[in-house]
Amino acid sequence: MSSIHAAFAITYPDFSLAVDLTLPASGITVLFGPSGSGKTTCLRAIAGLENPAHGRLQVGDEIWQCSEQGVFLPTHRRDIGYVFQEAGLFPHLSVQQNLEYGYRRIPASKRRISVDSICRFIGVSHLLDRSVHQLSGGEKQRIAIARALLTCPKLLLMDEPLSALDVKLKSEILPYLEKIHQELSIPVIYVTHSVRELARLADHVVLFQNGQVVVSDQAEVVMSDPGHQDIFGEELGSIFDTRVVDHHSDRITQLKSDNVTIWAPGHIGEKGQLYRCRVLASDVSIALYEPEQTTMLNRLPAVIVDIDHRKAQQGQVVVVLALSSHHRLLAQITLRSASELGLSVGMSVWAQIKSVALS
Repeated sequence: MSSIHAAFAITYPDFSLAVDLTLPASGITVLFGPSGSGKTTCLRAIAGLENPAHGRLQVGDEIWQCSEQGVFLPTHRRDIGYVFQEAGLFPHLSVQQNLEYGYRRIPASKRRISVDSICRFIGVSHLLDRSVHQLSGGEKQRIAIARALLTCPKLLLMDEPLSALDVKLKSEILPYLEKIHQELSIPVIYVTHSVRELARLADHVVLFQNGQVVVSDQAEVVMSDPGHQDIFGEELGSIFDTRVVDHHSDRITQLKSDNVTIWAPGHIGEKGQLYRCRVLASDVSIALYEPEQTTMLNRLPAVIVDIDHRKAQQGQVVVVLALSSHHRLLAQITLRSASELGLSVGMSVWAQIKSVALS
């Protein structure tokens, strides 16, 4: 598939949604926004669970919905997998029977992956003989994800699949979602209101607010735009897709992206493995000269490309720093500091990042 085009106009008595999106047909697209902003309604429309008077959905070369042509494929005829907030497993079936239920509903010619291989992929092979009642919340959700993947869909839809889980269970499942992203060629559209999930998983981001699309762009571009600080709040920051270069004896991992080297605490991944860094704007400081004798390992030359004054009344500004032609870093500092340092667009400065802030 080259792309996914989704355009819907949906009106309820107290809410309306109007979107016209062209999304990449690869990787993970995250629909993000506060509760009631329209992201789940948009996902339901893509799934065919909503039938707006005006709508069009084209997945690659296939038209699944077009109000002008009178085309509307019902949900069961759309080549999708759907993972809800709750796992929705059949309680009277074993884990294996739940998985085989979806697998057997598709023709043999469409099966591109076996039950055994997807169980190894998702890490649930040891659970096959169990009853659904014997599973933890995290295990149930992994089974739900595996069941959706076994239908070999053209498109995987995920509606806040981790929202009902605690922090520990979320951390257990996130690596499996990353594996789907990195190893399976199934495009994913993922709804969340968690900035952490967005920062870790997204290749493409669509920001929703009041039923409207604020922006639709690459994740790194959206996350490093200070114009969205009202949406991200205290979690405003930047992301970088890096590669593990080396591990050092003092338990520091060396990461690199383009010509930018970043040091992260602990032993992260294996050499050559991809690793996404997230740096909060509040954990970045600026110096006019290269800092010396400091505990901050990450000291990076940068050029100021913008200074955002939206929060100047609160005594803060957000400085946008170019680390390379591709990477932007945000620094949230006081208005006084910006004034005392005489910061201006075009200045060469040094950015300092707390290693412990990387995640």
